[in-house]
Amino acid sequence: MTEGLLDGEIRDRAAAVLDACRHAGLMLVTAESCTGGLIAAALTEIPGSSDVLDRGFVTYSYAAKSQMLGVPAGLIAAKGAVSAEVARAMAEGALAHAEAGLAIAVTGVAGPGSDSQAKPAGLVHLASALRGHATVHEVQRFGDIGRARVRRATVLSAFAHLLGRLSACS
Repeated sequence: MTEGLLDGEIRDRAAAVLDACRHAGLMLVTAESCTGGLIAAALTEIPGSSDVLDRGFVTYSYAAKSQMLGVPAGLIAAKGAVSAEVARAMAEGALAHAEAGLAIAVTGVAGPGSDSQAKPAGLVHLASALRGHATVHEVQRFGDIGRARVRRATVLSAFAHLLGRLSACS
């Protein structure tokens, strides 16, 4: 039996993100929808993470995205909660509502299945906002691989995104 809540790969990537943030002198904030707080949970699984992780927002509903992060309701209505525009607004809103210099946001369709062919299960939008820099977005299409696997893949992708963003800025 392994110790902790999360598997070794996720723990290792979380530790790498924390180390990279420490090296850059940045506090981190998360804004999560489809992962329901798993990114923050993975980070806090690492002892000493409190010197890097400022806070995490779990904004599963449309209202939470608007109330907690300031994402305009009209943007959600026009583009949908699972969109590049909303992911960017979530990252920027998290940064605006936190004592952090870097934000990661994820929104997607974990599945199983989807109500929309345009937004199938496994579609995930990630965005990061770094104070003084442009917000960066990426899209992942994991496919309808199952809810748990989409959420796990999203956490790993968020960590890879953050590591790439931090290495580009150093």
